[in-house]
Amino acid sequence: MINKFDFNNETTLQNIYIKNYHKIEKYVVDNSGTKDDAKDLYQEAFIALWRNIQLNKFMPANEAEVTAYLYTIARNKWLDVLRTARHKNEKKSIEIETLPEIKQDDIKTDLENEIKAVSTQFKKLGQNCKEVLTKFYFKKESLKAIGEQFGWTEATAKNNKYRCLQHLRALVKKKL
Repeated sequence: MINKFDFNNETTLQNIYIKNYHKIEKYVVDNSGTKDDAKDLYQEAFIALWRNIQLNKFMPANEAEVTAYLYTIARNKWLDVLRTARHKNEKKSIEIETLPEIKQDDIKTDLENEIKAVSTQFKKLGQNCKEVLTKFYFKKESLKAIGEQFGWTEATAKNNKYRCLQHLRALVKKKL
């Protein structure tokens, strides 16, 4: 059974990340996306999965439930992207299917490089960005609480968190 404690384990997170990445990448690429689209989408879906488990919004009984939930989040996020104006003119069909199992060894190096890049680029962020992202994603503090600590409104805290995350993503993308 996967519980909060297990899901906070770095090895468990890496195994789940590695095991599911290529399924999502294949889905996105097969449905009008790029590998970069897939990376961005997968990170968002994985963070959503992790947050929902931490907030007890999703309590998986086994790894299969985690895999199915992650795939569903990613698929729904990609369908939202396809509905945007950027993709409305593309008349490619969207295939929703069960994807074949992909070798885990193929992405292990990529994952290690991504983790290293995120860690390295995180250190390059300004102090406020580091604090905001750490407080929100790792300490699970609310945007309201973060805003109060910085003397901001909740909306300002939300905007600053978004900007910091976008800045981190841009830095990581340059290194990958």
